[in-house]
Amino acid sequence: MSATAGQAQSERSLAERLGFKASQVVQEIGYDDDCDEELRSSIEAVTGSELVDEDYEDVVDVVVLWWRDEDGDLVDGLVDARTSLADGGHIWLLTPKAGRDGHVEPSEIGESAPTAGLSQTSSMSAAQEWSGTRLVAPKVRK
Repeated sequence: MSATAGQAQSERSLAERLGFKASQVVQEIGYDDDCDEELRSSIEAVTGSELVDEDYEDVVDVVVLWWRDEDGDLVDGLVDARTSLADGGHIWLLTPKAGRDGHVEPSEIGESAPTAGLSQTSSMSAAQEWSGTRLVAPKVRK
């Protein structure tokens, strides 16, 4: 076994780095030919089930929202993504990295998230061509 193969086995998968866990129900919105298949497969491997699509009618733990600049109003997209989200769930907003077709400026995400009732908790490289922004709904005080 080569050194790189050994390293690969000890590294966490893409989905694990993004915080996906076994048994989570993950809804995917905005899938198209440009989506990262390695990330999608990684999420399914970690959660143990296939991603559900936007027609899914039950609550989900995580929404993976693939979003490109030309997809329309980001606030509307985020509000729609929240409708199936369970309490304590979160959204991974995946946007093309800078310099790629469909890139969404971080400032647009920063302005759109609060308007949609979400808070940004982290950002990271989610795949070779995609950046990920983790968004959560603020906890309600009782």
